[in-house]
Amino acid sequence: MIFVCVTNVTDKYFLVYYFYPKFNNMFGRGSKLYSILFLKCPRCHGGAFLEANPYHLKRFNKVKKRCPSCQLKYSIEPSFYYGSMYVSYAVGIAISAAVFILIQLLGLNLTPIHIFISIVVTLILLMPYIGAVSKLIWANFFFTYDPSIAKAKQDSK
Repeated sequence: MIFVCVTNVTDKYFLVYYFYPKFNNMFGRGSKLYSILFLKCPRCHGGAFLEANPYHLKRFNKVKKRCPSCQLKYSIEPSFYYGSMYVSYAVGIAISAAVFILIQLLGLNLTPIHIFISIVVTLILLMPYIGAVSKLIWANFFFTYDPSIAKAKQDSK
């Protein structure tokens, strides 16, 4: 375990500079988090995964048939994304816990019913994004990033 003491502004810049490559590896292309958070193809990280924005309710979390960049078929079998319901449940529980912890850390003196209402409102507002992210998490269980395909797509541009 590393303890860091930041004393002035230059140390803060050093701290960000020191840890930036680690964050870049964690969130950059080639990581599953990049694909999940930016709603990109799990194999090439270039093509869009959904037909529209998750909050476009007319096409609510509709997954494209194929990646527009690498032509990966997103659905392995019929009803492939039913398994993402379990992932959606876990993501919802994690967000609920995060809201509760945030309320406690902020020191808000809310009654249990107000905490419950704030969690429910947060889940309702984030429901489209939770659905999209859970489908991508589910897809990332079955598809892996292929740097050769991603490089070929970048070279052809």
